Amino acid sequence: MLDIRIIREKPDKIKEGLATRNTNYDNYIDEILEIDAERRKISTETDKLKAEQNKVSKQIPLMKKNGEDISEIMQQMKIISEKIKQEDVRISELERKQQFLLLSIPNVPHGTTPIGKDESENVEVRKYSEPTKFDFEPIPHWDLGKNLAILDPEVAAKVTGARFHFYRGLGARLERAIINYFLDSHSESGYTEILPPFMVNRASMTGTGQLPKFEEDAFKLANEDYFLIPTAEVPVTNIHRDEILFSDSLPIKYCAYSACFRAEAGSAGRDQRGLIRQHQFNKVELVKFVTPESSDEELESLTKDAEKLLQGLGLPYRVVALCSGDIGFSSAKTYDIEVWMPSYNRYVEISSCSNFLDYQARRAGIRYKNNSKDKAQFVHTLNGSGLAVGRTVAAILENYQNADGSITIPEVLVPYMGVNIIK
Repeated sequence: MLDIRIIREKPDKIKEGLATRNTNYDNYIDEILEIDAERRKISTETDKLKAEQNKVSKQIPLMKKNGEDISEIMQQMKIISEKIKQEDVRISELERKQQFLLLSIPNVPHGTTPIGKDESENVEVRKYSEPTKFDFEPIPHWDLGKNLAILDPEVAAKVTGARFHFYRGLGARLERAIINYFLDSHSESGYTEILPPFMVNRASMTGTGQLPKFEEDAFKLANEDYFLIPTAEVPVTNIHRDEILFSDSLPIKYCAYSACFRAEAGSAGRDQRGLIRQHQFNKVELVKFVTPESSDEELESLTKDAEKLLQGLGLPYRVVALCSGDIGFSSAKTYDIEVWMPSYNRYVEISSCSNFLDYQARRAGIRYKNNSKDKAQFVHTLNGSGLAVGRTVAAILENYQNADGSITIPEVLVPYMGVNIIK
């Protein structure tokens, strides 16, 4: 959520920043300012009424003591009291409306975020290794999975529906091995492992920016105001909701495995097959709470922590800086890590690492102090996929396939798998 004080002081600058997202939010800003001005005017008037109420209230005991008639002044008090109640209701209504509008506006892109209209204007930052070459015709991971009897979307479609998967045998073990490798690696890098709930309440979804904007895309429980999480970012970020931390505890670094649930699962075409876009998938997430002055540097290190896993797996990838028209709603700056997928003949996103500045912290009330006497200020939050597990399975199957249809297991996963080949 943006700071209302900055919107008041620099509305044109906020409009200019939001315009780089290729969407016009001018009407939102104008309405927020109109509401804010009206609310502040009514609050000033109400404060005067309350001051008058206090003044008159002090006169009543003296008048009674002197035997004076207080009927007229009591009538005056009644009118003032009723007016205050009416104005308080109006103030509450204006505050709710203003809050909803503030929650509906995305973050302003960071000054170093490339300006662009959509993903076609994202900027490649670096590459690791070259795309995999084969001396045979490679086949896509969904066919490899079927041939090896390790992926079974047909049974999942019967049991649940489209865009779900059953993993079988060594396929299930590969998924589990990847999760454990990711968690072990991040724990060794100083992240505290978390196993969060896979459902959260409305306040948690609002705190990280999923609500109110994306409620229609969320899986919601019918009889409870709970949501299935779209990513572990939501429960893990909300660990410190409405808390004041101390700077000597920062940065706080968490890694968390979770299943993720997304109602909107992408476009038609190749994404309808395989593991790239699913309604349910596994992911290991990285979340950081940092001081404002360190958040730029912390985004770089978080991205490199995710990259290390792909390097360990020996998978070709590239890092892309998302342009202003492609970054997520809550993000100010985002790097996507894209792994090479032979079946697509292109790089495919496997991680998204973002700096939200104080946007989420302001929504969730996460602040910090340097010492007990200092005024609390908002932390900066960051998160990134470290990594998406199903997409990692897909990348391994496609990049490590052999001419006979078998799959060589990356060396770092062999201790977790107990085998070095799937055939």
